[in-house]
Amino acid sequence: MVLKETDATPTVVKPGLKRRLLHTNNLMMVAIEFTGGPWDKPDPLHSHVHEQITYIAEGEVIFFMEGESGQVLAKGDMVSVPSQKKHAIQLLSTRAVLIDSFNPPREDFL
Repeated sequence: MVLKETDATPTVVKPGLKRRLLHTNNLMMVAIEFTGGPWDKPDPLHSHVHEQITYIAEGEVIFFMEGESGQVLAKGDMVSVPSQKKHAIQLLSTRAVLIDSFNPPREDFL
């Protein structure tokens, strides 16, 4: 399946957060656009059963992960998040686009 940017209207999750997704039975990719930065503080930490890999396509964020120091990530950087590991971001630029891959797919996003 091919999904062009013009084929799918992004879902507005909340002000400053839009996402588009594509998935198979075992894998999900989500393009998430954050706007309204820089933020004064990070989003709350959260966790899920899904393994996650994040690619920073645009912008700059601080990536926080339970038990580790926050890391400044910019375009081209990647991070992996194990299942059940708490994590969050803080937007440093005015806008950022993150590409998240999840296994298994996140049913809460469908």
